[in-house]
Amino acid sequence: MEDIKRKDADMNDGQQNKHPQEEEIDLLELALKVWAERKWILKCCGYAVIVGLVIAFSIPKEYTATATIAPELSDGKSGGGLSSLAAMAGFNINTSSGADAIYPDLYPDIVSSTPFITGLFNIPVKDLEGKIDTTLYCYLDEYQRSPWWSVITSAPFKVLGWVVSLYKDEEEKEGMQLDPFHLTVRESSITKLLSNSISVSVDKKTGLTTLSVTMQDARIAACLTDSVMCRLQNYVTNYRTNKARQDFEFQKGLFERKKKEYEIAQENYAKFADANKNIILQSYRAEQVRLENEMNLAYQVYTSVAQQLQMAEAKVQEITPVYTVVEPATIPIRASKPKKVILLIGIVCMVGAVCVGWILFIKKCSSRVKEEIKKGLSSILYVDLLAFLCPPYNYLLIGIVIKRS
Repeated sequence: MEDIKRKDADMNDGQQNKHPQEEEIDLLELALKVWAERKWILKCCGYAVIVGLVIAFSIPKEYTATATIAPELSDGKSGGGLSSLAAMAGFNINTSSGADAIYPDLYPDIVSSTPFITGLFNIPVKDLEGKIDTTLYCYLDEYQRSPWWSVITSAPFKVLGWVVSLYKDEEEKEGMQLDPFHLTVRESSITKLLSNSISVSVDKKTGLTTLSVTMQDARIAACLTDSVMCRLQNYVTNYRTNKARQDFEFQKGLFERKKKEYEIAQENYAKFADANKNIILQSYRAEQVRLENEMNLAYQVYTSVAQQLQMAEAKVQEITPVYTVVEPATIPIRASKPKKVILLIGIVCMVGAVCVGWILFIKKCSSRVKEEIKKGLSSILYVDLLAFLCPPYNYLLIGIVIKRS
């Protein structure tokens, strides 16, 4: 029994040792197959280098301008040290009051919104060479460069759109003001293009907000970055001070009204006192006291409203956020896109991987498929020939051929 167990154990060990050897042999065989076709692989990679260079130099250059701002953070007394610890850990706990309803985390959503993007269409832009001097919308619509193959790929869609437009009765909105609620197809495409060109990132630990704009001209990218930064600041400022400004306008109107009431009461009292200076009748004295009381009451209300107006004005100034420009937008010197080296390496690696896959898998399978197709076609032709020569025995011959095959 012990000898039998030892033999079984030796057989199992032998089988286990065979698998790694077989795997090593298979890997070595695959490597030899690839090595045998190395000249063909290098040739394909050489063609890939040429194609990659053509593609890399055909893509228009794009420049990216960035700006960094630090928004003023309100005093979150309720958060205390908990918010500080959360910020150190990478989390943001919003403990500020309701006046800070727009947090820096919402800046990307604000900038990518349709009203904000369409508000940038009328910004005047000028390129670095001074040849283009127009609005941002016209620049994106008429002066955008594209690779040469886009003309070929977009030609069928342009023809199809032209044919479809012949059967449409829609009138273009020429000379009409831009309506963010109802955009045309062209306006919608430019809005999407501009939205993809602007990006906003917020560092939750430090609160710094980084704006970046990518355009085909360096100067336009820098100018647009500065415009987006200013409009974002104005948007947040208007939102935060909206309620306080409404209160201020209300107090201002109330102040003007109470001031006029006080002036009217003062004028009535002065006229009555001058007209009845030497009269000692009690009725006249009572009227004089009443007018004097009205004047004093109007003065007290007037002074109280004046104090409230000053407080409302101070409130607007208090809640107005202050932004610190840490890094202003500057004209970029080098293009950010396309990354020619990365693009070239990616194309060469992709072609090399396809060649290796063809050698190891597809080539063998394709040869087998071709052989099967040839066998199948030869048997079918043989059967058809016999059936044509011997019509009475068609079915018998077909059965014999099928059995042979």
